[in-house]
Amino acid sequence: MQISVDQWRERGHFSELLGRKIFSVDSGELDRPTVFLIHGFPTSSWDWAPVWASLNETHRLVAIDLLGFGFSAKPDPHRYSIMEQADLCEALVRDRKIESFHVLAHDYGDTVAQELLARQNEGLGVGRWLSVCFLNGGLFPETHRARLIQKLLLSPFGRLVNELSTKRTFDRSFSAVFGPDTKPSREDLDGFWRLIQHGGGKHVFHNLIKYMTERKAHRERWVQALQRSVVPIALINGSADPVSGKHMVDRYREVVGSDHFIAELPDIGHYPQVEAPAVVVEAYHRFLRQL
Repeated sequence: MQISVDQWRERGHFSELLGRKIFSVDSGELDRPTVFLIHGFPTSSWDWAPVWASLNETHRLVAIDLLGFGFSAKPDPHRYSIMEQADLCEALVRDRKIESFHVLAHDYGDTVAQELLARQNEGLGVGRWLSVCFLNGGLFPETHRARLIQKLLLSPFGRLVNELSTKRTFDRSFSAVFGPDTKPSREDLDGFWRLIQHGGGKHVFHNLIKYMTERKAHRERWVQALQRSVVPIALINGSADPVSGKHMVDRYREVVGSDHFIAELPDIGHYPQVEAPAVVVEAYHRFLRQL
């Protein structure tokens, strides 16, 4: 990562949103179009550090740590939900007085963005979206190939699995979703683990993982959000991702269509913005130029 965890923390600030202490980073350029960034599971807004400088050359960037992640509050016990995360994103948009913006999302953040897009389509969303771009994620529950650790966390033994998991098991399972030649460095893994551990975050995983169940329950609403999008949509996807790789893009073409911007990245895994930041930025800028 070009920006350390400590440097990332220094760039950000905390806001009281819907009664929760939420961390975000706002680059602050009011004279530039805004990109709102939503991270994935089990990490945080620090995921965007590798692409931050390049994207910030042309855009104001606002990145949130969702509830239960990174430096944000991690209540336990708590019934985490995608709907609540969407509410918090909209609360941050209000708090930062953002009137119009692009959205760039990844993984768990894709699902949050799908709910937010559904609200935009209904004319009920906060702010005016200009576009949305999805990186690797479970846009369709039928193509999401959950890892064993995710299945175990979702099972009745989830809390016990949490307690037994270690840094070593995290490093192994997390690295497995990266491309064959773009594995995370030791420093990256240490940073990701540190943010997961912050505020006891590892111990809410079995609650956060319920999003996999929500994806099935709300499939029609969240897939229709893509099909009926009132804004341009794009997909930038690492093909080597065992969770949401080429098979997910194939399903996207079937269900959503091929007339949208699609960039497939060979040999890149589940975290394209970390594995191939320059390639992701180039593809994203190419999408924005077409708008």
